[in-house]
Amino acid sequence: MTDDPLAEAGYLDIPSSSGGSAGRGWWDANAAEYLQEHGDFLGPADFCWCPEGLREADARLLGDLSGRRVLEVGAGAAQCARWLVEQGVDVVATDVSGGMLAAGAAYDRSTGARTPLVQADARQLPFADGSFDVAFTAFGALPFVPDAGRVHSSVARVLRPGGRWVFAVTHPIRWAFPDDPSEAGLTATRSYFDRTPYAEIGASGSVLYAEYHRTLGDHVAELTAAGFVLDRLVEPEWPEDHHRTWGGWGPVRGALLPGTAIFVTHLGR
Repeated sequence: MTDDPLAEAGYLDIPSSSGGSAGRGWWDANAAEYLQEHGDFLGPADFCWCPEGLREADARLLGDLSGRRVLEVGAGAAQCARWLVEQGVDVVATDVSGGMLAAGAAYDRSTGARTPLVQADARQLPFADGSFDVAFTAFGALPFVPDAGRVHSSVARVLRPGGRWVFAVTHPIRWAFPDDPSEAGLTATRSYFDRTPYAEIGASGSVLYAEYHRTLGDHVAELTAAGFVLDRLVEPEWPEDHHRTWGGWGPVRGALLPGTAIFVTHLGR
């Protein structure tokens, strides 16, 4: 954890520059704790799209990857990219957090995989124009920056014409409900249209963590502005035999409310 103790947390107006830069420090400080809590569910080399447990092995949202070059954005410890490596896919994994990438390197050593790892801000990807055929992220980058449009534009630049961009985010409707997996989380307490970010502020006054809400309309507007065409919106249902809770996700809420939205798009220009 950070040495700066938490002083305030909630839906707060914060400077965009502070919120956008907080993610790297938070994930560096919390990488080990996050993987200790969720690592058994994610596995060291498994492509899980969301807490509902949807796997790429079943969903095939990226399409046929034969001969394709693939980019993972906001990869964390690169579990998804590592699974693709094991399938023989040419893939590169990026993340802003050195702590998460160090955990990814440790997974490589334990599994014997060799996953290309690059530290990079998703808003400024360090690759040449048209370097990849497919890009994806499973809850990476987009929720943690105030300017997600820059992520889409950066991805559009490094994709070849017609390239596929698939990303999973918390379903926007969840913003209106408390982050509680019990029945207490079934009553809306906030406006779906309130875009005030959730933030955690340290005793020093610095922003330690920030997460941003976008409506479905916001996501579509940002996608189309970057030149993408929405092909499909996937809203995974909660499996009846899935009893694990993960933050606000769990079987009680999952039976009634969507928890994840996965946008399947292609570059239209």
